[in-house]
Amino acid sequence: MAMAFKMATEGMSVKEECRRSFMEMKWKKVHRYIVYKIDEGSRAVMVDKVGGPGEGYEDLAASLPTDDCRYAVFDFDFVTVDKCQKSKIFFITWSPAASRIRAKMLYATSKQGLRRVLEGVHYEVQATDPTEMGFDVIRERAK
Repeated sequence: MAMAFKMATEGMSVKEECRRSFMEMKWKKVHRYIVYKIDEGSRAVMVDKVGGPGEGYEDLAASLPTDDCRYAVFDFDFVTVDKCQKSKIFFITWSPAASRIRAKMLYATSKQGLRRVLEGVHYEVQATDPTEMGFDVIRERAK
């Protein structure tokens, strides 16, 4: 147990592909969402899945495992009441109840390292089940 705590508190390194894919999503709009995972073997945060520009929020939610933690960013496009096109980027911490305690610890302690790399996130959502990160929650936070 002491070894697991030591590894969790040291945090993980963040691969360059995480920053690069985020910048492509933010500036070039080539991705709708990005899912990140921690590889315990290499002790690094890496890209797990990238959603194309035609994919939506339902695709992101479906790509998250039911028994393991993940981080995700989602580019939410919407139109305001005064007909103005807006875009907000959400950072989602997915930590389902069925995931291992060790995974929950690793993701909780490594989150800030990844967040520092992802400059330009507008909102943060933490979810333990799909209802806490539903599309209605995202839409309400953006307005």
